[in-house]
Amino acid sequence: MTRTVYNTATTLDGFIATSDHSLDWLLSRQIDQNGPMNHADFEKRVGAIVMGSSTYRWVREHEPESWAYSMPAWVLTHRQDLEPHPGADIRITAADTPEALTALHTEMVAAAGGRDVWVVGGGDLAGQFADAGLLDEVVVSIAPVTIGAGAPLLPRHVELVRTEWAVNGEFVCVRYDVVKA
Repeated sequence: MTRTVYNTATTLDGFIATSDHSLDWLLSRQIDQNGPMNHADFEKRVGAIVMGSSTYRWVREHEPESWAYSMPAWVLTHRQDLEPHPGADIRITAADTPEALTALHTEMVAAAGGRDVWVVGGGDLAGQFADAGLLDEVVVSIAPVTIGAGAPLLPRHVELVRTEWAVNGEFVCVRYDVVKA
């Protein structure tokens, strides 16, 4: 069964990036790539991805010559200046109403072919999926660092139930199911 999963890393004080979109706090941390709740095993479950424009721009700026994902990707934005990475299946769109997001989600689930849909980021985008009742799971790797301000992990009230947790390197990794209304 396809699940829609927000999988990300966060600081202890609940930010996924600094105010200027830096992930330096994350990239300097130790994690076992083959350890519990590792990212490679998660990505094997994924058949489609969705991200916001800030996440997309960060990926393109930091890996301009490559695109790390082989599955279909959607970038949700109102920006007109974003271009898909050459040769990648990237669909830039604005699903700016709950009805449009639900229709887009149906398209992503179909494209995922029975695998999961990964909400890559950011937190507000994951919140929009939660608001529409489309988010099933939240997986968070918590780093032992605080940054005081930045892009929040999930700027909404979302009820969660912990289903798994593990320690991997410097991170505490936690999987939650989203409690649906």
